[in-house]
Amino acid sequence: MGELVKFASFVERNGAGYGIVDGEMILRLDSIPDAPPDLKTYLGIRFPDLAPREREFETLPLADVKLLPPIPNPGKIFCVATNFHEDGKPAPQFPLLFMRHAEAQTGHGGAILKPAVSDRLDFEGELAVIIGRRAHKIAPTEAMAYVAGYACFNEGSVRDWQKHSTQFTPGKNFYRSGAFGPWMVCTREIPNPARLRLEARVNGVTRQSIAIDRMIFDIPWLISYISTFAPLDPGDVIVSGTPSGFGASRNPPEFLFPGDEVEIEIQGIGTLRNTVAADDSPNIS
Repeated sequence: MGELVKFASFVERNGAGYGIVDGEMILRLDSIPDAPPDLKTYLGIRFPDLAPREREFETLPLADVKLLPPIPNPGKIFCVATNFHEDGKPAPQFPLLFMRHAEAQTGHGGAILKPAVSDRLDFEGELAVIIGRRAHKIAPTEAMAYVAGYACFNEGSVRDWQKHSTQFTPGKNFYRSGAFGPWMVCTREIPNPARLRLEARVNGVTRQSIAIDRMIFDIPWLISYISTFAPLDPGDVIVSGTPSGFGASRNPPEFLFPGDEVEIEIQGIGTLRNTVAADDSPNIS
């Protein structure tokens, strides 16, 4: 068995599960006797020692499963806007925060859905921070002890709906408009996320590229700030912000349409890859 660093949630023919990605196989943590029902609960019970004690697992070929967001059912997803130092952009005193709900994203390989009501679907490459244990009123110096791991995030945005008012909620929560994955990499493998680099590509062309250490509000500060007003629980997610280069920031703007492929790559984590499809169904049933 290889390094126990990549935790994934998935669906296979018999239902949903979670486990460790080991090369081209998944070691099923949900097959352990009395296993927690999902990865979120597993984090809450086992953090910070996430490596399982058992050494024999049911296995599945990675090719035979559909990956879900690493945490399919987070209680809270906090997103941060305007969080990178860039030329000509003043730094805000406090971050602009908003919420996404769980159904607004899909997993690695899943279709990002372009809504029928808009032609302004955009992409945003971001680093997702996954909380491992309850955190409330945490000092920045203590914050990293509450992080279970990291993943890539495509914070898909429907820009015209986002601009309906000063509140971002509609444009940030269209069904499966974003993506989260492909898995969670444990903090022991990424002791300093500031050393990572983020890149977003559309149809193979790089559109965003920046070092994480260019963040205005770093990960410890964000955890401390958010936990001051909202307790963070295992499996909660902080999506830490995107640099310029996304479609609406380009001249002329470049939005996503069915058939486009979007890749979000963060060194040390992996590449989240999704293709855009039309969401023209009358409902989601």
